[in-house]
Amino acid sequence: MLHGWIILDKPVGIGSTTAVSAVKRILRQAGEPKTKVGHGGTLDPLASGVLPIALGEATKLCGRMLDATKAYDFTVRFGEETDTLDAEGRVVASSSVRPTSAEVEAVLPNFIGEIEQIPPSYSALKIEGKAAYARARAGEQIQLKPRGVAIFELLLIETTSDSATFSAAVSKGTYIRSLARDLAHELGTVGHVSYLRRTRAGPFSLGSAISLDFLEEAAKARALTRTVLPLEAALDDIPALPVTTRQAELLRQGQRLAGFPAKPGLGLATLEGTPVALVEALADGLRVVRGFNL
Repeated sequence: MLHGWIILDKPVGIGSTTAVSAVKRILRQAGEPKTKVGHGGTLDPLASGVLPIALGEATKLCGRMLDATKAYDFTVRFGEETDTLDAEGRVVASSSVRPTSAEVEAVLPNFIGEIEQIPPSYSALKIEGKAAYARARAGEQIQLKPRGVAIFELLLIETTSDSATFSAAVSKGTYIRSLARDLAHELGTVGHVSYLRRTRAGPFSLGSAISLDFLEEAAKARALTRTVLPLEAALDDIPALPVTTRQAELLRQGQRLAGFPAKPGLGLATLEGTPVALVEALADGLRVVRGFNL
C-alpha cells in the first residue's frame, strides 16, 4: 500500500474533492490496494496549483497541512465586484476608478501582519450546520463575522490599466478573494479575483507538483511510486528522533517515553529511518501526537 504524498498541480475547473476522486480512480485503475486518500487544503475550482494529496498513513497529517502557511499568485481585476468575489459571480458593484502602480504599492503595508478579514459569502464555512455558499445560492443574505488571519508577505508583481497581480504568503483561514476585495476597497474602487494559483502549501511547492495526466501515465506504466513523496516529506521542519525497537513498540501502543532526551517541541520518532510517530517532547519525555502503522 502506498503511504505518502502526491503533490498535484490542480487544473482550473475542478475542486479539491473532485481531484481526490480522480486520484482514487487512477489508483484503482493501476491495481493498487484500496487506500485512504485525502487532501491538505481546499482549492476553489477557479484556482490552480499546489494541492497536496495524502495517501494511506499520510492522511493522518492532513490536519497539520491545513494549518500550514500557503503562498499564492493572484490577479485583481478592478472596476467590478462580484457576489462570489471571482470571475464566475454576478456583478454587484462597479467603479470607474483604476489605481496606479504607486497607489497600489502605497496600501500594501496596511495588509501585512495580523489583520481582520470577513470571509466570502460563497465559501465552505458553516452557518448553523449549512455551508455559506449553499445559503448564498439559495438567495439568503449572508453575514459572516470577521476573523483574524495573518499576511506574512504581499508583493506587487505587475500592473496593467485595469488589474494588478500579486504574490502573497498567508496563514491558514485566509481567503485571497477577501483580500482582493479589501485591497480594492482600500484603493477607493472595487474588484474581484480573475486569476489565482497556489504556489506553495507548507513544504510543498510547484517544483514537486505533477499534473493528473502525468499521474495517469505513471499509473499506466506501473511507476506510481516515482510520483509519491514519503510521508515524512510533510514534516521536514521538525527533527527526526531515532528510537530503539523497544521504544518504537511503546510509542505504537500510545505510551509515553519517559526520560527521552530531546529539545521541547514536535519531533518525528523513527526506527531505522521508518516513521513511528509524530511526538511532542516534554520535560518528562515523549508524548505521542499521531502514530503511524508502517
